[in-house]
Amino acid sequence: MVAGCDLAAECPGECALSSTLLAPFRVRGFLLQWPADLLTNCGIEMEILMLSWYILTETKSVLLLSIFGSLRYLGTLIAPLFGMAGDKFGHRNVLCAMRALFAAQAIAMTGLTFAGWLGPVPIFIAGALAGLVRPSDLAMRGALIAAIMPKEQLMGAMAVAQTTSDGSRIMGPLLGAALIAATGMGPAYLIISVCYSAGLVLTAMGGAGLAHRRAAGVGHASFVREVGEGLGFVWRTPCLHAGMWLAVLVNATVIPLTGGLMPYIARDVYHLDRMGLGVLLACFSSGALIGSVLVNLIGQRMPAARMLILAPLVWSVMVLLFVLMPSPYAAGVMLVAAGISQSFFMVPLAVMLLRVSGEQFRGRVMGVRMFAIYGLPLGLLLAGVLIERVGFGAMARGYCAFGFAATIGIGLWWHRAMWPLSAQGNAR
Repeated sequence: MVAGCDLAAECPGECALSSTLLAPFRVRGFLLQWPADLLTNCGIEMEILMLSWYILTETKSVLLLSIFGSLRYLGTLIAPLFGMAGDKFGHRNVLCAMRALFAAQAIAMTGLTFAGWLGPVPIFIAGALAGLVRPSDLAMRGALIAAIMPKEQLMGAMAVAQTTSDGSRIMGPLLGAALIAATGMGPAYLIISVCYSAGLVLTAMGGAGLAHRRAAGVGHASFVREVGEGLGFVWRTPCLHAGMWLAVLVNATVIPLTGGLMPYIARDVYHLDRMGLGVLLACFSSGALIGSVLVNLIGQRMPAARMLILAPLVWSVMVLLFVLMPSPYAAGVMLVAAGISQSFFMVPLAVMLLRVSGEQFRGRVMGVRMFAIYGLPLGLLLAGVLIERVGFGAMARGYCAFGFAATIGIGLWWHRAMWPLSAQGNAR
């Protein structure tokens, strides 16, 4: 029961709800990590919206927009190395180093903006540098939370942690668009720098006892050998193998339509301005936030691996309905539904990977999971080419149809590892 709830007998449902949602915050490390992740994510979302809109309006090229969006995921190829570094030197140490880079780069971009030197070239360079590190930030967060939280609270904690991404995707685009309109790029970038710096400080403060902790079973072998062991562990574990392919699939098909291509959809499909883009992104993130709360409430009873089959099917249908809507208002409703579906995939995926991998392979498996994000830049690049050749509508329908069919195929191929309640991936 939550402290201070004196009316427990009169409001048992409300007290139970509050207790479930707030339970992870009773752990000091999580209490500091949550605002650190929220501030970092807000900075990322504001920066992405500002720079994506700048590239689209200055170059007037959806292909260059797709390329810029793809740069953010360059680091997916080296994510297992960051995971291995986390296992060896402490996940918090590695996360602090990564966030120090975010802050330094944002400060440099702030200087360029105030000096009047901002342009497509420095934006692409900054996107490439950040893209080498940013994909691994999510992996380090997950591994760190798994080290902080008791195993029986992991599903709820990961759902609450997911709200930092969902909430920032609501606030970030709206705040970024409003700041640019009110103050211009320079002051807006200054606020982004403050968000990154504050996130770094809170990350460094939380759970000092974990900072130098080496994962059990991790020795002093070379990085290449240790990463190879992580890849081999994923390959030999059917539920992990299937989960990785499903992650690749959603990154290549549905996520581009609600992420990297949204500036194009807002401007060229629905004829909206920068604030309209922020509203559409906020609709999707509002749904994701609702989904994360629902997963937190019912997650302990949820078979994780089975949800990895069901959620992408619903997700593909909701995104298809989104691109078929004739007005931005109806599209916003479908984006809320798509966001809910996303959370019912993303949270169970992270929980299944962390539970099955255990402490020894936790960082490496989460690093391998970042490989799946490489489907997103490939999907974005292909989408940019297809839009210019066959049009947005045909491209979007094809992406959703392929995602739906391929999910069914993966579910059938790995049925024994993913569907039975007794399967390893469905263990609670």
